[in-house]
Amino acid sequence: MALWGNNDNKGSGGTVSLNYTTLEVIGTATTFGQVGAAATGDVIRFGIRGSGGTYFGDAVIVGIASTTSLSIASTAGLSGSAIAATSFYISELPKYTVLDSTYSEASYGVIDKQVYGISTDGAPSTYGGFTHQGWVGVTTYIDCDGNFRVKSEVLVAMSGITTGADGILYPTPV
Repeated sequence: MALWGNNDNKGSGGTVSLNYTTLEVIGTATTFGQVGAAATGDVIRFGIRGSGGTYFGDAVIVGIASTTSLSIASTAGLSGSAIAATSFYISELPKYTVLDSTYSEASYGVIDKQVYGISTDGAPSTYGGFTHQGWVGVTTYIDCDGNFRVKSEVLVAMSGITTGADGILYPTPV
């Protein structure tokens, strides 16, 4: 299993619910395990980031029982809130970021630190002005003067990243 892939939007059809006790994810109208869909080692991202949506965090998929059932390794990267009939998407982002407290939804509980796939082809992307391709960690914060700031760090520089239509899977402008 690779440490990361090149697809930040591998699949997202249907909705999911999580049993925190058994670490089982049950899907409705999902296609887990089918070609091009969720696979063992991928990251499942629960909820919608930005645009007023609720984002619950990320977990690494460790097993797929059927097209509607999979299991995750840990809930450490999740907010702890109930996840029921929730939208999701599958990503091949670097797995180590799921349990890294820098990017963990459980540690911060707000949408201020995330990992994104960037596919710019050399032109600045619509959001953030990135001019390279790869996996990037983005942190937003308010400085001591009350100004909104954005800091990014390259986690993996690579070409061939597949993302949303605007070149970065990021639903609200930075």
